[in-house]
Amino acid sequence: MSNRNTDILFLLIKSLEKAEKRSFKLYIKRSSAKEDLKIIQLFDALDKLPEYDEKTLLKKLPTIEKPQLANLKTHLYKQILASLRLLKSTENIDLQLNEQLDYARILYNKGLKLQSLKILERVKEIARSHNKFSFLTQVITLEKKIETLHITRSTLEKTAHLAIEAVEVSERISRVTKLSNLALQLYSWYVKNGHARNEEDEVDVRDFFKQNLPPKSEAEAGFYEKLYLYQSYVWYAFIRQDFLMYYRYSQKWIDLFTAEPGMIEVETGHYIKGMHNLLNAHFDLRNFSKFEITLREFEAFGETAIANHHDNFRIHTFVYINSAKINQCLMTGTFKEGLKLIPYIEEKLAEYELYIDYHRVLVFNYKLATLYFGSGDYSTAIDYLQKIINHNVGLRNDLQCYARLMHMMAHYELGNHDIIEYLIKSVYRFMAKMQNLTVIEEEMFKFLRHSFSVSPRKMQPEFEKFLAEIKKYEKSRFETRAFAYLDIISWVESKVQNETMATIIHKKYLASKHRLRLVN
Repeated sequence: MSNRNTDILFLLIKSLEKAEKRSFKLYIKRSSAKEDLKIIQLFDALDKLPEYDEKTLLKKLPTIEKPQLANLKTHLYKQILASLRLLKSTENIDLQLNEQLDYARILYNKGLKLQSLKILERVKEIARSHNKFSFLTQVITLEKKIETLHITRSTLEKTAHLAIEAVEVSERISRVTKLSNLALQLYSWYVKNGHARNEEDEVDVRDFFKQNLPPKSEAEAGFYEKLYLYQSYVWYAFIRQDFLMYYRYSQKWIDLFTAEPGMIEVETGHYIKGMHNLLNAHFDLRNFSKFEITLREFEAFGETAIANHHDNFRIHTFVYINSAKINQCLMTGTFKEGLKLIPYIEEKLAEYELYIDYHRVLVFNYKLATLYFGSGDYSTAIDYLQKIINHNVGLRNDLQCYARLMHMMAHYELGNHDIIEYLIKSVYRFMAKMQNLTVIEEEMFKFLRHSFSVSPRKMQPEFEKFLAEIKKYEKSRFETRAFAYLDIISWVESKVQNETMATIIHKKYLASKHRLRLVN
């Protein structure tokens, strides 16, 4: 990825589909002068390069001098975007609205004020029906300009309504902005830090949430106000590990789209993210049956034209569906079934390498490492964990900590006692520095240090003591962060009961399903 990320034109060309490339060629030949057709040569040369390399590029283009290249690339970039805008103008409501607004401006500039107003009136109806109130600001601004500068024979009633409408839209946009800012800042906190580590984090997040939540937000009636309000509660609950609240607001997020199904096509990205969070909530609460139902619904959605309409939607759907499939294996103990998913996931991650942010790759590497660890393939688990440990990019400090903890446990399982003592000190220092040590980790380090002085034949009682100690904290929210990242209790139980970790988790899954059948 070293060179690919350095040139925006190269990235744009590599993202184009065959139909888009063909459309660009037709567009450029139709709209450019002969001397501009050098950019087609540049386009073809870049399209054929496996990696961006300027020296190789210039060798393939003998008619282009190095000083010309920068200007040609800028021109080509603009022309590709122009051709894409023309090709995609009917695929997205925002593009359609902008196109109509452009027409209204052109007509106004031509002096055809009444025709311009007629288009603006139609655009307002479309924008309102799709909850695009932020777009209405531009429409109303142009309307007011025309009404102010020219005699249009509009009635006093109409102009008064326009003034009221402008105030209403402005107030609504202000509310949406405040709620979307809150949702964004909470999400950013989570991406950097993960779950709240202690009471101090909990207080900080709670105070920030209360201070920035607009008054009477629950009474909001608009689609976007509700969407960002529910998102804010989702991140607030998830950071605090209040999984019941997390589930409740994730469900509200999706119910919002169920009530207005037309908005799924308008805000597909938000719908996909909502399904991802709802699945995560079912996973955290071990709602096995609801998880299966939601996953089936999400997979069915992944086959629809809407989900495959854009690269972003297709890629995010792949990421979240396969993340959910891994989670299903982790909570049912079917680790070896999960291993069968890995070749496809890695093939797609390589295919989408240019477009998937490193945070997603980081999470996948951790989940895949967990599958291998649970399957007893500790060496391969270590390989995946090293990818996280060796590429610390300031994201998910929590995963950095727990990757090191699982890495240490994998070496313990392999009997690599010569490096375990060093790892205990190293991982302890790192987790302490990141303020990520809970009682569970403290007990884990204490147990591992003590295990050096105990013969293998006498380890069983030690594991039983360790299990009794950590089970005390099973219901304590801050102390069980470790359980959300790695099922340490099931790992210790596997040692006590002399069974595989997968068997222990699968038995718990079957017992839970049996209890649910008895209740129902």
